[in-house]
Amino acid sequence: MIKRQIEPVLKKMARQFKAVAITGPRQSGKTTLAKAVFPDKPYVSLETPDERDRAIRDPRHFLSRFPDGCILDEIQRAPDLFSYLQETLDSNPDAGRFILTGSQQFGMMEKISQTLAGRIGILSLLPFSASELNQGGFLSEELDTALWQGAYPPIFDQQIDPQLWLDAYITTYVERDVRQIINVKDTAVFQRFLSLCAGNTGGLFNASRIGNDCGLNHGTISNWLSILEASYIAFRLPPHYRNYRKRVVKTPKLYFWDTGLVIRLLGIESSAQLKTHPLRGNLFENWVVVELLKGRFNRGKKSNLFFWRNNTGLEVDVIAEQADKLQPIEIKSGATLTSDWYKAINQWLSLAGDDAVSPSLIYGGDTLWKEGFVTSIPWQQTSELANEI
Repeated sequence: MIKRQIEPVLKKMARQFKAVAITGPRQSGKTTLAKAVFPDKPYVSLETPDERDRAIRDPRHFLSRFPDGCILDEIQRAPDLFSYLQETLDSNPDAGRFILTGSQQFGMMEKISQTLAGRIGILSLLPFSASELNQGGFLSEELDTALWQGAYPPIFDQQIDPQLWLDAYITTYVERDVRQIINVKDTAVFQRFLSLCAGNTGGLFNASRIGNDCGLNHGTISNWLSILEASYIAFRLPPHYRNYRKRVVKTPKLYFWDTGLVIRLLGIESSAQLKTHPLRGNLFENWVVVELLKGRFNRGKKSNLFFWRNNTGLEVDVIAEQADKLQPIEIKSGATLTSDWYKAINQWLSLAGDDAVSPSLIYGGDTLWKEGFVTSIPWQQTSELANEI
């Protein structure tokens, strides 16, 4: 098993909180991690019908079976259990008794905030980071292959063809998770919505345009996007509002939590096809943004990432807030550095002045380079920057 970077933070939280919740996409390794870190704890999956039935019918008796705690997998399947879990936690001062996992934020985070505030630590576990894959000997030396494979653990642990696994994942997600959250009568329409979102990756999210393309109103599109976010399929990166006397864009950008998944939604069937695809730059940008977020989440931190764009089109792909300083990061998928790549970030630096710190450019090449104030970082070293921001 590839060792997860989040493990020390999980152990620390279990020493300080009465319970710890591990959230993240399905198949991101939450159960494997919990079992590996807490091998002596009983394990209960609430996906199992009989255990879920017991938890729903008599939650107090269900929890009494585990006086020293346990791992409760997919706890969102029995939401009323949270209230009784509060009672159990309050009756015992010991830390780290219960480890909860969940792959849907709908309801789960609301229940936690309502009943377990102050008693529970929360972590987000995403699919493998590039650093984890590299340590396990699985990170491809070819950028396009790394993008196409994505980072879901079963693809590497079980040596499954990424195309076959991701196609099955998409089908299962639509047929199970989406139907659990909302009543989608025509899953083909939701599939089209997914594909349109995939075509918008790395771009400003325009709900009206996507709604027009699939015949849905703005409210439905907003609701469906919240479902993608709640089930860890996609997310929105907010704009940074500091304008430096310039009008700035205030619409978020859309990204997916895994490039392999969005590539399959785009219908790209091989890494060779990706080399000349018009969205290759957007997909690499998506990969970098997610890697930066993995670096934050694996240290138990929240996102501090934004993007910046003004009304004339000047844009910096990522702005990382560092206390009272701002760290700009440009992203280019090409393998050969050119002077044009530095124009936007240098213009932004002239606007930001003393607010700016450690400007970087991540690109698809393999040479570390310093150009003026900007450090150019090969894509394979993205995790090193991710662990610093």
